[in-house]
Amino acid sequence: MQAISERQTQIAMKFDCKDKPKEWYDWKWHIKNSIKSISRFEAVTGIRFEATEREKLAVTLEKFPLSVTPYYLSLIDTANFANDPIFKQAFPSPEELKVSRHDMSDPLHEDKDSPAPGVTHRYPDRVLLQVSNICSMYCRHCTRKRKVGDQDSIPGREQIEAGLDYIRNNPLVRDVLLSGGDPLMLSDAHLDWILTELRQIKHVQVIRIGTRMPVVLPYRINDELTTMLKKHHPLWINTHFNHPRELTSSSRRALRQLADAGIPLGNQTVLLAGVNDCPRIMRSLVHKLTENRVRPYYLYQCDLSEGLSHFRTPVGKGIEIMENLIGHTSGFAVPTYVIDAPGGGGKIPVMPNYLISLSTNKVVLRNYEGVITTYKEPDSYEPIFCDRNCDDCHLDLPLADAEECEATGIQMLLCDHDTTISLTPANNPRMDRRNND
Repeated sequence: MQAISERQTQIAMKFDCKDKPKEWYDWKWHIKNSIKSISRFEAVTGIRFEATEREKLAVTLEKFPLSVTPYYLSLIDTANFANDPIFKQAFPSPEELKVSRHDMSDPLHEDKDSPAPGVTHRYPDRVLLQVSNICSMYCRHCTRKRKVGDQDSIPGREQIEAGLDYIRNNPLVRDVLLSGGDPLMLSDAHLDWILTELRQIKHVQVIRIGTRMPVVLPYRINDELTTMLKKHHPLWINTHFNHPRELTSSSRRALRQLADAGIPLGNQTVLLAGVNDCPRIMRSLVHKLTENRVRPYYLYQCDLSEGLSHFRTPVGKGIEIMENLIGHTSGFAVPTYVIDAPGGGGKIPVMPNYLISLSTNKVVLRNYEGVITTYKEPDSYEPIFCDRNCDDCHLDLPLADAEECEATGIQMLLCDHDTTISLTPANNPRMDRRNND
């Protein structure tokens, strides 16, 4: 067992940590000793707040509680804490109480898209199953600030079973994402039960776990956990690194242990003002992630949740960052920049425009350098009109275990077997006039 750092030793001494290496590497010790008050935060870090600021912080905590692990706390640069990205993600700000007229408690309408307890079913073939409301740390930018930390609504076995029943009864669901809170806050045995139940559902092909443990409490990734997870392949894990400084030796070890267990790793970063809204920071982050076998998956525009206004950047900042990644680094190191649509519309990719123009014969494109080029369209292309008469199709169509589903949205407009020619939003005034006439 490696020795803990000098800074970690100083933090551990504040908790009367007797066997420092052993207790410091015990994830349950960190949960037990999580910092949940301003006074405790000051005592452990040595940071002092003015009386007026402390009063404002106390009011903030009444609505949005504080909880940060000693490990993540030890990463704060106390000499420059006001600008520190770790501090900003972990410690409350009075800015969280500023609610604009566009803010919503549930901007993604997860509750409205919930056909069963703990289930969000937004996309045709996949669902989110919320298995915990508790996290090892309460991130200040959390989109579920309305729920996380609510001790009165922790999903029990009965609620999770109801969610599992919904999945069992919906054969189109092939992909289940376990979320929360943080699923890795559950005991190994309880998580093993959930994964076992899901793995017994024949139409569930892929199980994913969304967790921030490798970032804020990497000691949760231990031999017992990875041995259990390996039983449930194919299993994917998405984690949530927002800044290069979060990739410490301990977090790298956690990622290595998960990758060595055969678990593909992805990362979902949130674009946060004052934390990572810089092309250099983001490029360093994606390089460190790929170096540690983590695929940058999504770059999220910050949601319209209450208390996040001070974290939001213009979408133009995200486009600027993408312009600095695409073509300037490996393609697999470039995440997809998305806005999770308010109202439950799902993730919408927002990318720089590389298509300049097009005609019947040519497409005009530009590359990352600004070079403008053309792509010649084929002179003769025989379109395949699909009438769903698969028996007469000349394509090699037989697909093992293929499932067909009803076309929706833009897919419905593009397909040849559906006669729909337009999608009209509800309450369209022109359509209302037609109906009245």
